[in-house]
Amino acid sequence: MIKRLSFSFLLLAAPFLSAEAPDKPNILFISVDDLNDWISPLGGHPQSITPNFQRLASRSVLFTNAHCPAPACGPCRAAILSGIAPHQSGLYENMQPLREVMPDVTLMPRHFSNHGYHSSGSGKILHYVIDPRSWDDYFPDKEKDNPFPFTRYPDQRPVSLPRGGPWQYVETDWGPLDVTDEEFGGDFSVSQWVSKQLTNPPADKPFFLACGLYRPHEPWFVPAKYFKPFPLEKVQLPPGYRPDDLDDVPPAGRALARNRYFPHIQWHGEWRAGVQGYLASIHFADAMLGNVLDALDQSPRRNNTIVVLWSDHGWHLGEKEHWQKFTGWRACSRVPLMILAPGIKPGVCDQPVSTIDLFKTLTSLTGIQTPENVSGNDLSPLLKNPESDWPHTSLTQLRGPKAYALSGRKFRYIHYANGDEELYDIVNDGFEHTNLAGKKDYEEILMKFRSKAPKNGVPYRRAGQSAKIQNAPLVKLRKTKAPPSQKDSVQVPLSIKNSSSEHLRLFWIDQQGERKPFGKIATASNRVVPTHVGHTWVIETRSGEALGYLVIPQKGARVIIE
Repeated sequence: MIKRLSFSFLLLAAPFLSAEAPDKPNILFISVDDLNDWISPLGGHPQSITPNFQRLASRSVLFTNAHCPAPACGPCRAAILSGIAPHQSGLYENMQPLREVMPDVTLMPRHFSNHGYHSSGSGKILHYVIDPRSWDDYFPDKEKDNPFPFTRYPDQRPVSLPRGGPWQYVETDWGPLDVTDEEFGGDFSVSQWVSKQLTNPPADKPFFLACGLYRPHEPWFVPAKYFKPFPLEKVQLPPGYRPDDLDDVPPAGRALARNRYFPHIQWHGEWRAGVQGYLASIHFADAMLGNVLDALDQSPRRNNTIVVLWSDHGWHLGEKEHWQKFTGWRACSRVPLMILAPGIKPGVCDQPVSTIDLFKTLTSLTGIQTPENVSGNDLSPLLKNPESDWPHTSLTQLRGPKAYALSGRKFRYIHYANGDEELYDIVNDGFEHTNLAGKKDYEEILMKFRSKAPKNGVPYRRAGQSAKIQNAPLVKLRKTKAPPSQKDSVQVPLSIKNSSSEHLRLFWIDQQGERKPFGKIATASNRVVPTHVGHTWVIETRSGEALGYLVIPQKGARVIIE
C-alpha cells in the first residue's frame, strides 16, 4: 500500500535572489545506491524508518512502477548518465569500464555545462569513478577519480558474516559503529558538501548538482543510533519471501537466483541480522537525505530547483532464494523515483517508466537541446498528468542482448538468453510468486511482450582503450622501495584486474616521491587508470599491506592481483 502524508513546503524568510539567479531551473540530482522499495512511500517493509523519503515524496510526483535499465551499478549508472541503453552501448556488466566502452560519449553533467550550467557533484554517481571530464567541480577532488570521501569502518573484519571463500564479496558484512555521523564520514561528508553548494549557489549560472548517497550499499556499517530502532529479535524478514518461490521458475531463472550468499547467510544464522543492517543503512541514508533537503529549504534557489531522486537498482534479501542484485525480478529492477519540479503538482504515477528516461526529461524541463543519441522517454506528460496515455514499457537489460525484463502497467515479462520466460500479474501478485508464462489464458499478453523485445542489441563490448590495454605488457609488482615518478607526456593505460577476495588501494607516487591516493580497486573488478610512461604506482591491501609497485613502461601496463 502506498502511504502518503501531507507536507507543507515551508517558504523561509531568506530573500529569493531573483536579480542573481538565472532563469533556467536548477537541478538537484540525488542517487541512492542499492535501494529497493523498503521506504515508506513505497511500503516495501513495514519497519522502515524513512521520514525524509516521505517528505520528498509528498512534494513530488512519485513513480511507483519505475525500473532500472540494468540491475547492476556500472551498466545502470552509465545508461542513466549517458542516456544510452545497455543493449545499445554494449555495456552490460560492472567489469566493463565506462570509458573503455564509451570513450567519447558526453555524460549528463557535461551536457548541462555545455548549455550554461555549473555542474558539480559528490559521492557515487558513476561506478567507482568520477570521470573528471564530466564535472566542473567535485568532492572529493575530481582529479583523483575516486568518488568516496573518508569513511570509518571497523579495524577488524569481518564483523558479522564469516568469509565463505574467494567468491564472497568482502563487503558483505554489517554492524553498528560507536561513532557520530561526523566521525563516520562517508555520506555525511557528501551531504554536508552538497548542502554548502545549495546554500551558496553560483551567482551567474543555474546549477546541476549531483548527490551520490552510498548507503544502503554494502557494507552495512553505520552509526549505532541507526540500529537502535530495529531490535534484532523484532526484525521482520522480507515480506516477499516464500520458501517454494522458485518451483514455477524456469531453469535459467533458478540458476540466476541460487547463488551462494543466501545459504551461507542462513547457515551462519545471520539472515535477520542482515535485514537489520539493511534497515539501519536505509535509516541512515534517510537522515543524510534530510540534511540535503534542509539545505534546499534554506537555499535562495529553492523555488526554482528541479529535484530528482533515484536508485540504481533494488536488492534481494532472500526473496527468490537470492541475496544481492543482478536479477530481472521486481525486487531488483523496481526502484524509487521521485521528481519535484516548479509548477508541477505532487502526485502518484503507476505507469511503467525507467530511470534512463531522466536525461530526456531533464532536458525537456530545462528547455535545452537533447543529444541525438539519447534514448528513453520524456516523462513531462506524466508529471503534468500521471494518468496520461503512456504506450511504453520499461526495459531492464540483464547480462547480454537477449536477456531482459519488460515492465508494463499490469504485467511483467522476463526473457532469458536461452528462451526461458516468466510472466507476472504485478497488480494482484506484487511479489511475483506465480509465473503465468505457461498458462494458455495469458498467451496473448505474452505475444505483446515478445513483440516489444529490444531490437538489434549489440554484443558485450570492449572498445576504446581495449586494444591498447591488450597490447600492454603484463607487469609484476616489485617489492623494493617505490621510486618517484618520472616526467613524461606520453599517456598510456594502466589496467588492474583484482581477482583477490578483498578491495585494494591504489596510490600514485608523484615526482617528489609523495604518495597520492587514487581510490580503491574493488574485488572481482577491473580498473583502468589513464597514466604516463615512467609514472610509479603502488598497490596495497585495505589494511595497508604493500603488495608492491610498478613503473609504467612504454606501452602501458596490465597487472593481475590473484
